[in-house]
Amino acid sequence: MPPFNLRAGALARFNSLNNSIVCKLLGESASGIWLRSSKTLQFCLLLIIKMKVMLSLILLSAHILHADSVDVYFGTGGAEAKGIYRASLDTKKGKLSSATLAAEVKAPGFLAFHPDRTRLYAIANPVEGPSVLAYNILDNGDLEFLNSQLIPDGRAAHISAHPSGNFLLTAQYAGGSVAVFPLGNYGQVEACSQIVEHEGGSGVVAKRQSKPHPHWVGFSPDGRFAFVPDLGLDQIVIYQIQPDQVSIKQVGAVDSVSGGGPRHMKFSVDGQYIFLLNELSLSVSTFAFDAETGNATLLSTTPTLSDSTKANESFNSSSEIVVHPNGEFVYAANRGHDSVTAFVADAETGRLHVTDIEPIRGAWPRNINLDSSGQWLLAAGAHSNTVTVLEVDTVSGALTYPRDRVITVPNAICVLLND
Repeated sequence: MPPFNLRAGALARFNSLNNSIVCKLLGESASGIWLRSSKTLQFCLLLIIKMKVMLSLILLSAHILHADSVDVYFGTGGAEAKGIYRASLDTKKGKLSSATLAAEVKAPGFLAFHPDRTRLYAIANPVEGPSVLAYNILDNGDLEFLNSQLIPDGRAAHISAHPSGNFLLTAQYAGGSVAVFPLGNYGQVEACSQIVEHEGGSGVVAKRQSKPHPHWVGFSPDGRFAFVPDLGLDQIVIYQIQPDQVSIKQVGAVDSVSGGGPRHMKFSVDGQYIFLLNELSLSVSTFAFDAETGNATLLSTTPTLSDSTKANESFNSSSEIVVHPNGEFVYAANRGHDSVTAFVADAETGRLHVTDIEPIRGAWPRNINLDSSGQWLLAAGAHSNTVTVLEVDTVSGALTYPRDRVITVPNAICVLLND
């Protein structure tokens, strides 16, 4: 049996109860299990998902209470990196400890937590081939390998676990696909159960948009829909979650800025808006989100950098977007200019306004993330092998660099805080 801790045990017992409930709902006969009412089943399964999300939040809140020190995990790549690294963030001072190797594996680019924060998943490239790896997070923050499963369509660019904890999704940039991986009762990843291929290409930027390039996967706040920004299509592809089958079904696609190259996206804190980061045009598009249908409507687009600023660099592209916990501020990372742009979000329209542009004191910010208090922003400089801590003014949203806040992490690609 995999290693056990309090929160993982509570969720496992709840999973067992779920299985019993589902069997009762389906009905048992001498010849096996048969379906009584598909509508009743779907309603009850959705109810179970919501109950699991609530349990995860309760367990997580007991874990958080904003600790003085939180574990930070770093996904990496390149020849110098050895795997997943870990450091501790002093949330009072905003200082990171030196990073140490938490799990040795080749190119564990992006990472994702299980909803209860007792498991960590990585997309990596071990000797077996491109895979999803599952780790148990021990009480001291160490990682213990659970298992892995091959990704049928090659290396993934992003990974996200559904709020129910029942499955995760990966986006294959080169393969042009989205993959579904069920998760077991103890968080282990099971074999890929579904591959959905995107089709087409906007063709606006010839070298980057001749075919599909899914770049990110994530979910609506209620977990009913999945979203995949596709850089090659200039679209956000929208899927409906099929909870009774652990599968996804495409229900729409929303056009973004022509030639913008959608990369990553985040929801506003109140769930009314989607903020989509366009990698190629270095801009953020705001969409109004319809929680009932899963559809989105483009409202506005705001550049992260001015044309004159971009002209001073030989190359620029956007990499990551995050929303402040208070819902008022949004941040986007600029590679080439090597900075983070701060925006204020208009609560009534969702339109973003640039208020600050802060250098990261490193090179090529591949990823940024905020701690749960919103006081500290961490920026991963992939080309400088650094991670920098910037302080956030929680009144204005402005960023400043407090001295001596840079640590070494080889080719950091992803920053994940377990707080």
